[in-house]
Amino acid sequence: MKIVKCNTQYPLKTIRINKSLFFFFVISLVLSCQNPDQVKFATNYLGITLNDKGYITSLKNLTKQELHDFSPPDKPSPLLSLYNSKLDTLYAPQSADYNNSDNIIRLNYGNQSVAEIRIDAKEKYLKFTLLSLSNREDIEGVQWGSIHTNINNLLGEIIGVARDTSETVNYAIGMLALNDNTLGGNSRTIGDAAPFQYIIHSPDTLLYPLPDHLHEGQVFTLGGDGISDVAFYAHKEPYYRIMYGNAAEVDNEGKISITYNSRDRSKKREIYFSLIPNMPANTPNHLEVQPLPIDYIGSSVALWGSPDSTALMDVIQDIVLAEGLPYPTIDGKWVKDPAAYVPDAITSGGLYDSIISYTSRLGFKAISLYDQDFLRPDRGNEGFIDGKYFEKKPLKLTSGNLSHKEFAKIAAERNIIIGRTPITTALAPGTKDASPNPSDSLCYQQKRLLKNTISSTDTIIIVDDPTYMDEIASWEGHAENLNMVKIGNELIHYLGVSKDEPYRLLNVKRGYWGTKPIEHVKEDTIYKLQVTLNYGYDGLIPNMQLQDKIAEYYADVCYINGIGYYDFDGQEFLFNNGHGYYSTKRFFGKMFKQAATHGIAPIRFTGATLSEGSWHYQSIWNVGGGKNLYDLDTREWGSTTSQGKDLRDVTYANYFPTGMGGNFPINAQSTAEQYEHIQAISVGLGTTYSLYLNQKDVESCPEKEAIFKVIRTWENARAANAFPRDIKKILVDPKRNWHLEQLDHNNWNLYPLEGNAKREAIKLSRDFEGGY
Repeated sequence: MKIVKCNTQYPLKTIRINKSLFFFFVISLVLSCQNPDQVKFATNYLGITLNDKGYITSLKNLTKQELHDFSPPDKPSPLLSLYNSKLDTLYAPQSADYNNSDNIIRLNYGNQSVAEIRIDAKEKYLKFTLLSLSNREDIEGVQWGSIHTNINNLLGEIIGVARDTSETVNYAIGMLALNDNTLGGNSRTIGDAAPFQYIIHSPDTLLYPLPDHLHEGQVFTLGGDGISDVAFYAHKEPYYRIMYGNAAEVDNEGKISITYNSRDRSKKREIYFSLIPNMPANTPNHLEVQPLPIDYIGSSVALWGSPDSTALMDVIQDIVLAEGLPYPTIDGKWVKDPAAYVPDAITSGGLYDSIISYTSRLGFKAISLYDQDFLRPDRGNEGFIDGKYFEKKPLKLTSGNLSHKEFAKIAAERNIIIGRTPITTALAPGTKDASPNPSDSLCYQQKRLLKNTISSTDTIIIVDDPTYMDEIASWEGHAENLNMVKIGNELIHYLGVSKDEPYRLLNVKRGYWGTKPIEHVKEDTIYKLQVTLNYGYDGLIPNMQLQDKIAEYYADVCYINGIGYYDFDGQEFLFNNGHGYYSTKRFFGKMFKQAATHGIAPIRFTGATLSEGSWHYQSIWNVGGGKNLYDLDTREWGSTTSQGKDLRDVTYANYFPTGMGGNFPINAQSTAEQYEHIQAISVGLGTTYSLYLNQKDVESCPEKEAIFKVIRTWENARAANAFPRDIKKILVDPKRNWHLEQLDHNNWNLYPLEGNAKREAIKLSRDFEGGY
């Protein structure tokens, strides 16, 4: 245990708890140093000062003799602010009172509210929990921070972290939500999902100075037409930073701030939402958000600081375990552990004779059956995707076709799981909850009343209020074919609403999606439905209760059919109900809980996006592929678009495995040398990828055996955590070439190559301590 004494360097009240045995001794000591205007807390690595206004005024690195302060002196950080959505106003605290006996700080606000917050000092983080709030009638949300820093290197906008990765500083400060209704980002975030856009931020102003016409924090829209997701990624310049959240943001000087928030979801509210609001193809829609009995009282965050190089495995993992946050594993290792990163196999060609054998020999753990059709969430099959008796045999082998369950059983004998690609929550036509009998638990944008009784053939449908009924459904693509309302058990397609009374729907088609046209009487409810987009993703969005059932359905599918991996295409549909990252946490939480009731392992998954809502649950993020992600020929991150660079920067900054997409197919032209390079980049940076395996192409490759050996050798060494940090740094240089040889179970020789000549070997050994 360390004790910070009263002195001129750190004279005020400091609470540091390393071992509970000495707790009362430490408390009595620090209270003797109390200053009524300030209170100090300390973890193993971070010292924090709170002033009598309720602001954080100091964030000190306690790991070095010179206590570097990361809090800008001119920009103190409010611990907790209150959000009045009607006035669009944030109330910052005006005064604070800390009670030593119960570790509770009381913050007073200009609107006469008083917040009570418990502060629990842990070894590696401080835990803040909102216990109560008075005078809260007009307070829709509470906001932790923003916690301002003078760090200007890497911002982790998904989980909320400011990182200085330089060797001289090597420090990070971050927050994590400790309950589902506490979300990364600020209280003004529309739909609880931050806009998908570019900002200007240079991670190193010396290496990447900004042109005169750009400034830090400047916002730019994505590229393309707003429909082709590959075209979104349109800026290869390193200072164009794509944003997948707003838990961390930069100011006009490039300094990083961190923010979390929580919302009272029980009240009726309407939002004007689009995930990509700056693009004409994705203009916002007005959406009545479903009220839920979820409140911000109990909102809790962990505030931490530590050396950046050890933050993930030493601090973040400690918080996750101590606070009971989702902790999926692979072969006993946390999926965020770089030693657990492992590529997957992805199928092509529709023939499966040797796919399991290939995957096993490569050392991979999962096979994505990507050449099968999309898996639709259809609760009508009760999870039996191959029939109640597994009579369907969609997986083709020359020895005889197999069901998923049969194929999964063979794969499991080699510790391999199989997976499919669902369209997340898109309720497609012909499925149980969509048609011909649409569920009463669908998400809607607007609710109106029918002003006239109509027969089964009438197309004159008069609504009581035309407001927003002219908007084309969804916010994504605005597909006209999905613009529909639900009256009773009938879906009705329409386009537009008349400008003058009586307000009637235009271009009406009755009995849409195979539903039955029936009579509807005056004052029946009209629901303008929230939908997905077309291009094969056509579907209706469920409300929250039905979404819960679909999450459980996906776990049932795994249990029944032996599936253990999903590639959630359309993952952004989880935002379409207006609850954003909360919706995402709830969906995956329900899926994981149902999987646990079945006694199966946490489901490994990738998907179309990554968010603060999915970060804890999601294992990997292999989206897209080919030259868009990593071009093996030119050795660059995205040669055709900037997608590779953009997604690499996002994932790396947020301590998440970088994806190289579906890539690097083994074919007649493939060489072992190519895969030495792929694996060096993968291990050095910390990436995964989905290796395309087409059985006919693999068998046509003269160097097949050598390629298998190369990949397996690197993956064995990675799983042994045999690559020190300094070696990883040089592996990522695309100009260098390497050859790795395995000597025995615990030792490897890594050879730098000059031409084809091996230079002196770098000795690598298994890390028996499990360090990072």
